[in-house]
Amino acid sequence: MRIGIGYDVHQLAPDRPLWLGGVKIPHTLGLLGHSDADVLLHAICDALLGAAALGDIGKHFPDKDPQYKDIDSKILLHHCGLLLQKEGYKIENIDSIVVAQQPKLAPYIPTMCQTIADTLGIGVNQVSVKATTTEHLGFEGREEGISAHAIALLNS
Repeated sequence: MRIGIGYDVHQLAPDRPLWLGGVKIPHTLGLLGHSDADVLLHAICDALLGAAALGDIGKHFPDKDPQYKDIDSKILLHHCGLLLQKEGYKIENIDSIVVAQQPKLAPYIPTMCQTIADTLGIGVNQVSVKATTTEHLGFEGREEGISAHAIALLNS
């Protein structure tokens, strides 16, 4: 068994769509980044790569590489899943949390879990997504950005 953790944060900005867990969320602001800036999928990628000691998302998908400009992060997550398979790892489970003051994410969590599971070819019962606010504290509470944490358990 191998365990990995992941963390990502992106700034909120106007005129950007908000993608979280591979799901487009209606909101007045989106996340700023080289890709679609999906902090949840990025944190999950880092957790998976870390558990397999394969580096991090920046190593595999550098933000200076134009081929990743505005890329759908589900493509990055799928690639991470393929890397794990190639190395002989099986995903046992993923647990994650999104930290955002707004928007309220509870209605979208089942779709996020299904999207992540489908992208990785695992069961939806192997994926947990939670959301919390910071009670208006910190950059998330001031609605300057959104962060996500993830942990993954692999088996070989």
